[in-house]
Amino acid sequence: MAECEVCGNDYRMAFEVRAAGQTHTFDSFECAVQKMAPICENCQCRIMGHGLETEDGHFYCCAHCARTQGHAQLVDHA
Repeated sequence: MAECEVCGNDYRMAFEVRAAGQTHTFDSFECAVQKMAPICENCQCRIMGHGLETEDGHFYCCAHCARTQGHAQLVDHA
């Protein structure tokens, strides 16, 4: 069994996620999201979908949040 690095649960169905040269072990998608999903810089929600990123590396969950922070060039659709 493997221990989840977020909650510490020792679970027989734990899984690994490899990203940016590191390997992480989780017991649920919920824990994986808590550890790995970026956070919207406006509303602080976890970004589980595509989200929006500025050229200088700022993350937002939607165009509304991006515009609130002064990034009018980001839109949700074409």
